[in-house]
Amino acid sequence: MSSDSSSDPTAPRVSWDVYFMNIARQVATRATCERKHVGAVIVRDKTILSTGYNGSIRGLPHCDEVGHMLEDEHCVRTVHAEANAICQAARNGIRIEGADIYTTASPCWNCFRLIANSGLHRIYYGEFYRDHRSLEIARELGMELIDLSELELPA
Repeated sequence: MSSDSSSDPTAPRVSWDVYFMNIARQVATRATCERKHVGAVIVRDKTILSTGYNGSIRGLPHCDEVGHMLEDEHCVRTVHAEANAICQAARNGIRIEGADIYTTASPCWNCFRLIANSGLHRIYYGEFYRDHRSLEIARELGMELIDLSELELPA
């Protein structure tokens, strides 16, 4: 399947998974910590409910302005994309229970716990990132973690 259907009107449309992961990748371009650009999109019934990217706490300077705040080789100045997507939904009164999340990197342990407690049903991710605990706990909870790294996505 060609992933660039914009130049060929007869080309097949991309799948919903590719569509939402493409949007998550675009959302990641807003990230303000150059150590890792991550984007997240929360979706229910093929409708986007919320988006988020990794960036500093609202109103505070970003890593790309003042540098990183490192603990154990991780930047803790930023709020992660998944957490920001959940917060954006909460700020706007959008119920996300039963929805799915598309994220460009699998969630860290803290974000996985937020996702699980927020009632999101499935996690689609574009690359595996560091933490294997979420895979085991997701199985215990009956949640799905779906690796989309093999999908043909445009560069």
